[in-house]
Amino acid sequence: MTEILRGAMISASLIIAIGAQNLFVLKQGLLKNHIFFVAAICFFCDFSLMTIGIWGVGSFIERNPLITNTLAILGALFLLWYGFNAFKSAVQGNSSMQVDSAQPQKNSLAKVVLATLAVTLLNPHVYLDTVVIVGGIAGTLSTDQKWAFLIGAVCVSFIWFFGIGYGARLLTPLFKKKRMWVILDTVVGLVMFYIAYRLIFYVIYGQ
Repeated sequence: MTEILRGAMISASLIIAIGAQNLFVLKQGLLKNHIFFVAAICFFCDFSLMTIGIWGVGSFIERNPLITNTLAILGALFLLWYGFNAFKSAVQGNSSMQVDSAQPQKNSLAKVVLATLAVTLLNPHVYLDTVVIVGGIAGTLSTDQKWAFLIGAVCVSFIWFFGIGYGARLLTPLFKKKRMWVILDTVVGLVMFYIAYRLIFYVIYGQ
């Protein structure tokens, strides 16, 4: 039980923060846009990466600059593109993005799945958190303790992603106002650009 709680607390400290992935899930939840698949993909990626990290792969990725730099460059390019589109939506004040409880905004499932995978797997911070940090902390544990640690960590991930995905509907009345979408898109754009900047800085200066 101790390791389950420890895994849960560490996972929560890493996952519950304003970031590209969380903002993406929140936005899809507000739009009622294939929420189950978005949350499920985010959870499955966390589960897979945490499992890989806990069982020893984290140290290999951490020691291989080619892998980390490639991920950083791809992630920066994707985040710059996503951030640009968010700013474009904010400037245009796209009224089609307003929430209508009777008519949820729906993109194709394939498009949503690809976007979710991209915002999750093209962000090196995801690997840093799930594989390197979580894996590093669990590296000194016994086999039984590692399983307990993993259970605690992934339970938090499951609760968090499905919670913000389906819980976003509580904000629906607020986001019926066009101004709130402008604010959200602006915040999304700023976060995406900042993370992209940090990734480029990492590739150039190694920190």
